[in-house]
Amino acid sequence: MGYQNLVFPKDSLFLVTGGAGFIGSNLCEAITDMGYQVRCLDNLSTGKIENVNRLKDRENYTFIEGDIRDLDTCMKACEGVDFVLNQAAWGSVPRSIEMPLFYEEVNIRGTLNMMEAARQQGVKKFVYASSSSVYGDHPVLPKVEGQEGNLLSPYALTKRVDEEYGKLYTKLYGLDTYGMRYFNVFGRHQDPDGVYAAVIPKFIKMLINDEVPTINGDGKQSRDFTYIDNVIEANLKACLAPSEAAGQAFNIAYGGREYLIDIYYTLCEALGKKIEPNFGPDRKGDIKHSNADISKARNLLGYDPDYDFAKGIALAIDWYKEDLSK
Repeated sequence: MGYQNLVFPKDSLFLVTGGAGFIGSNLCEAITDMGYQVRCLDNLSTGKIENVNRLKDRENYTFIEGDIRDLDTCMKACEGVDFVLNQAAWGSVPRSIEMPLFYEEVNIRGTLNMMEAARQQGVKKFVYASSSSVYGDHPVLPKVEGQEGNLLSPYALTKRVDEEYGKLYTKLYGLDTYGMRYFNVFGRHQDPDGVYAAVIPKFIKMLINDEVPTINGDGKQSRDFTYIDNVIEANLKACLAPSEAAGQAFNIAYGGREYLIDIYYTLCEALGKKIEPNFGPDRKGDIKHSNADISKARNLLGYDPDYDFAKGIALAIDWYKEDLSK
């Protein structure tokens, strides 16, 4: 269980794209903690320089400021790399509806540039961020790989296309690719600010500041919220997965189901607040219910998540209390 005891060749070099972002910076931190070399690539468009600064003094960490939309940058970043963890992308379903051309450019072309660079530079494993949004309007729960519906946003489309390219790059070129279909990841270093901020850090910060959060919809939508350490485990285990598992996408979640309104009151109780939320309209492009079957990742990657929602949210609340008090 977990990832701390995983063993790679001692001179292994990992490239984490989007390494100044939430998931990427946590990956960089975990891998350097384990004693391996990490190269971080980020253009700081959504990533934070603070996430670079907290690691920059580590001898086994280097930062490249660059953009995955530039193939030459990708080629240089992949030189000598054993494992690519491609997290670079623009997130947010509603923002993608406003900016479809930009999402095409970053999330599809950028990811394709990275796959091509990894192929040409002889990278061993290419692990990339996909999303539970690829399930679209398919109504059946839990979500099972291979049972997808109609897509509901440009963001979801970009992730579906990335998965198809991943499949082709394994089949045509022999690059071992592994798609991580993340389900609502949360935890330390997730940005609570901005109109497109994720719901858990946003609610925590607003409640700490005695502000009234707005819940989109009736609060009865459900999600398989996934603590960050489970995601780190999945990425690293994919780097050790057999080639027989390559060219596929995997649900990365805990396998639970939490209702948004229940989470809100859990946060209120944990923070000692009695603030009733506002309710706003449903967000366009959102999936109403999301819950993952993680048996494929268990069987093919050895994924065995340690952190259920209760354990993860307690750790996240403690981290934000300390961070926001600085």
